[in-house]
Amino acid sequence: MKRSLKSLAVVFATSLLLSSCYSYTSVVGSGAQGNQQVTKWNHYVIGGLAPVGVSDSKAMADGAENYTVHTRMSFVNGLIGLVTFGIYTPTMTTVTK
Repeated sequence: MKRSLKSLAVVFATSLLLSSCYSYTSVVGSGAQGNQQVTKWNHYVIGGLAPVGVSDSKAMADGAENYTVHTRMSFVNGLIGLVTFGIYTPTMTTVTK
């Protein structure tokens, strides 16, 4: 019984440590033409189910017709989500013009 519980704990800890941070990229128009970047945090609660404050990538592009939007969960975002037990789970959005 103790051995199976210990094995289960090791598998659970390994799955947490090996989970990757997600990211996705959207290209608007021809994509980024330069290297000017604007980054803002997105705020979610309940494991990302309910958005509280989400950045507007079109407003962040400030009228540019060609830009790239990269949304991701960084290590710091994941750590904050882990510390708050998933109650607060932030992500980051970067717009490159």
